[in-house]
Amino acid sequence: MKKIIWFLMDNRTGSVGQAKGIIQALDKERYEIVEKKIEYNRLADLPNFLLGRSLLGVTAATRRELTAPWPDLAVSISRRTVPPARFIKKASGGRTRLIQLMHPGKCGLRDFSLAAVPEHDRGKAKAPNIFYITGCPHRVTPEALAEAAVKWTDAFASLPRPLTAVIIGGAIKNKPFTAENARLLGRSIRKIKEQTGGSILITTSRRTGIEAENIIKKEIEGIPAYTYWWGEKKDNPIMGFWALADNIIATGDSVSMPCECCGSGKPVLLFTGKGWLTPKHERFVQSLIDGGYAVHIDAPDALSFRPQKTLNPARQIAEKIDNL
Repeated sequence: MKKIIWFLMDNRTGSVGQAKGIIQALDKERYEIVEKKIEYNRLADLPNFLLGRSLLGVTAATRRELTAPWPDLAVSISRRTVPPARFIKKASGGRTRLIQLMHPGKCGLRDFSLAAVPEHDRGKAKAPNIFYITGCPHRVTPEALAEAAVKWTDAFASLPRPLTAVIIGGAIKNKPFTAENARLLGRSIRKIKEQTGGSILITTSRRTGIEAENIIKKEIEGIPAYTYWWGEKKDNPIMGFWALADNIIATGDSVSMPCECCGSGKPVLLFTGKGWLTPKHERFVQSLIDGGYAVHIDAPDALSFRPQKTLNPARQIAEKIDNL
């Protein structure tokens, strides 16, 4: 008989993407997977130690969704899904086993059979049920890359090799993506292509900003490129970038984006800029470098770097779930 596993999916796009990666990695012959949509009310902003094992922070519609029969397993994907997850365990009489993505906080940690915590958060409270991973789960799989390669090969066919994908983030909390850093990134891209030749496959994000994007456009002018600037009304080629690039430049301001790049198995060169990243982001970038998944763009051996392995935290977490 299949085990029933609920994924508590809220409105955090990044967390939902991580959960989808784990869903892809789970054996569908072994699990019946149910996605439960979690919608919040104004009480959800209260600290988890006040919400406890309750549904106080969710809407009436969500409360109607979270009823018996209870699952064998439930996956909480963010801080705010912790109270509903703990409620499910309590309501099931302790039968439902809980899995948490990221650290749930000290309150309630003991209710979880497994907490998959990023290596860059290792400084938080330690516990025997914590499993440390590098970065975060993602949906970049060999199957997804193979499908994208078929779809995008013709679109990039006229560009000279090697192809360098450039995946650009932008501003983070209290840390703008400055004109200086945009200029440094643009010049780093140009320097690499002057050494290797070939073309770029470049994309920006909502956080990049018009000023920074225009600076980068000016710095890379004349380099053969396939571009996907934020807001363009055409198919998003990013999976094709990962599938067909010879190497990848990624900014270190996001956790999910570099992890997806490292999931491609391609050489990944990380750009961190000046005075831009938070200490947490710096620790994250270092964890990718220490793990042999990526190299700093300014490292002497950057262009000769080859990854020691492909980053696949979703598969690691799925294997841990199998052993619960």
